[in-house]
Amino acid sequence: MNRLLPLAFLACLLWACGQTPGEEASREDTAVESSEAPSDNTLSAEEKSEGWTLLFDGQSMDQWRIFNHDTLMGWAVQSGEMVALGEGGPDGHGADIITKEKYDNFDLSLEWKISEGGNSGIFFYVVEGDQYETVYHTGPEYQLIDDTGFPGDLAASQHSGANYSMHAPSSITTKPVGEYNLSRIRVEDGHVTHWLNGKKVVEYDLWTPEWQALIDSGKWNDYPDYGKARSGHLALQDHGNKIWFKNIKIKTL
Repeated sequence: MNRLLPLAFLACLLWACGQTPGEEASREDTAVESSEAPSDNTLSAEEKSEGWTLLFDGQSMDQWRIFNHDTLMGWAVQSGEMVALGEGGPDGHGADIITKEKYDNFDLSLEWKISEGGNSGIFFYVVEGDQYETVYHTGPEYQLIDDTGFPGDLAASQHSGANYSMHAPSSITTKPVGEYNLSRIRVEDGHVTHWLNGKKVVEYDLWTPEWQALIDSGKWNDYPDYGKARSGHLALQDHGNKIWFKNIKIKTL
């Protein structure tokens, strides 16, 4: 049998398809590259079409400032990450930062990692004013903490993903210190859902009798305006230790 015939037949097939040997592999490589996740602090074409916007571009913190101040201190941008330096801030209350914009119904997604023994939080519906010393006087908190290495006992509602001191997470799903976690908060018409690393861990409703009963029976009873606002700033807490954030994105609902 003539061994040249199969090779000639293959060449004819490739010519008929308008493709040279090696082009097929090249196209497969292109398909693999196009399916990769977008780089940090960027949005995919799908996210843009869905209405997501970035709150941090990996280079500047132009969309943030210190609570009750027009300045920014105690934070830095390092290697595409937004870092709370744990150095404190004005008025002796830490360098908690808030978004310059206010939000009501939203879907927020971000990634974070914390230093050993660290503690922080994500807040929403934060209200400013001389009568409020810190962000937690008004804004509910999505807790961020070193669940295994924190130097102290943690109540059930003080673990990562909790609605701090109000609703405990259904499970503890944080990754080891030094690894990034993915958190998500969705707030729509008073209904709030917390996710941590892809798992729904907390769900609750604002401004209901049950909500008020939890406030009245706990530590927030000392803060008369806690959890009452229906829109406000988002906030990230400087609790005196390092915490890193990236891929902070939001979609208004």
